[in-house]
Amino acid sequence: MNFLAHVYLSGQDEQKAIGNFIADSVRGKQYLDFPKGIQHGILLHREIDTYTDNHSIWRKDKKILVPTYNHYAAVIIDMYYDHFLAKNWTMYHEVPLATYTANFYDTLARNFDLLPAKIQNFLPIMIRENWFMCYETVEGLGYILSQMDRRTKGISKMSQATRELIEHYAVLETDFTQFFKELENHVISIQQTSRFTDI
Repeated sequence: MNFLAHVYLSGQDEQKAIGNFIADSVRGKQYLDFPKGIQHGILLHREIDTYTDNHSIWRKDKKILVPTYNHYAAVIIDMYYDHFLAKNWTMYHEVPLATYTANFYDTLARNFDLLPAKIQNFLPIMIRENWFMCYETVEGLGYILSQMDRRTKGISKMSQATRELIEHYAVLETDFTQFFKELENHVISIQQTSRFTDI
């Protein structure tokens, strides 16, 4: 899952959403350096990633991309899935995506000092280019993929990755819908465990 899905799966808890958002920049037990709500978010992010990486649907979809994109295939599939979440946002949330996005950006700005340096560095770009809203269209997603490709000096080939999205669009969207329903149910169940209630 990419940024939008991780934040969405945090529910209404701002601290948990921050933790879920920054988790990839927090290594090992460094999560213990953060407030408890953010700790919950970081742990939730890790659980979501483990569940996703081992899910048969996600693995099947990733195989479509592996021949061309190698280990970048996982990142691209996660971004495809964020696209489908953004595109079908009204099926998942009552707050319009534009409002939801603006509110989350505001949350990050208010908690800027808590963010890891890596997040602080790219956050202004993310907000300026409005990544969450870009996810909503194939063209917008293509722009973000191209920006990421530039950071890999073209090695990832991600600038080309909307090609497979368009080619397999119906199948990928159906797969996402089924997978995401199962993921939501999983998130509900794991947050009732002691790992998330005893911190």
